[in-house]
Amino acid sequence: MKRIILTGAAGILGKAMRKALVGWADELVLSDIVPIEEINDGESFVACDLGDFASVLELVRGCDGIIHLGGQSVECSFDNIMNGNLKGTYHIYEAARQLGVKRIFFASSNHVVGFHSREDRLDANSPMRPDSLYGVSKGFGELMAQYYFDKFGIESALVRIGSCFAKPIDRRMLSTWLSESDLADLIKKVYAVNRLGCTVIYGVSNNPNSWWDNRHANFVGWQPKDSSEQFEEDVFKNDPLLANDNPALLYQGGFFATAGHFEDK
Repeated sequence: MKRIILTGAAGILGKAMRKALVGWADELVLSDIVPIEEINDGESFVACDLGDFASVLELVRGCDGIIHLGGQSVECSFDNIMNGNLKGTYHIYEAARQLGVKRIFFASSNHVVGFHSREDRLDANSPMRPDSLYGVSKGFGELMAQYYFDKFGIESALVRIGSCFAKPIDRRMLSTWLSESDLADLIKKVYAVNRLGCTVIYGVSNNPNSWWDNRHANFVGWQPKDSSEQFEEDVFKNDPLLANDNPALLYQGGFFATAGHFEDK
C-alpha cells in the first residue's frame, strides 16, 4: 500500500490503529477535526471536517484506499450525527467515486443490530435493528456503501465493530470484544483480498460466547487470534451479575438499547 487515509485518527480506535499499522503503508494520512501534533515517520496529517465536501475531496485526492473510522462514535444529538455520520459518510463515498478510489474500510457498529435478543445468532443476513440514532446512522452508512458498490463498483468492508479496547471491562464485552491486534489484521486482510465486494463483517475476536457468525466472509481470510476468555476471571470479579429482569440483558446493544431518546436529555 502506498497512500492510505485514516479518518478519525485522533479517536481511541484511530490512535490504536496508528500504532498497529506502522510500516504497512508508505504513507498513512491521518485526518480528524481535532489537530494531531505528534506525527511519526510514515505519517502526515490533514485537518478535515467530514461535513465539508470540499475538504473531504482534497483529503481523498491521490489515495489508494480509505480506512473510515471518523464521525460521531457514540449516541449524540441528531445534528452532530448528521454532520459526521450521514453527510460525512456520503462525502467519503462521493469523493472516492469522483477520484477513482475503489476500496473502503467502513467502521460500522454492532449497534446497527443492537435490538436483537442476546439469544439470537446473527450473520450478514440478519435484519438491521438499530438501538440508537448512532446505530441508525451506521445502518445508513452501510446502505450508502451498498449503493456505491452496486452502481459504481466501489468495494467496502462493512465492519460492525463490537467493543475494541485493550481488554474487555464488563460481562457484555466478553461476547463483543475485538482486540486492537485483530482489528489491525482485519484491515490488512481487507486490502489484500483479490475481490471484496460489499461485505458485512462482524468485528469481534475469537470469543467463546460471541453472538455473531462470520462464515459468510471466510473468503477474506481473516481469522481472529485473540479471545476474551483470558479476561473472564477479572471481569467476573469486577462486574457483578445483573438481575435477570434488567432490560439491558435482553438486547445485544446493552444500555444503548435501554437508554432513552438522546434529545430528551
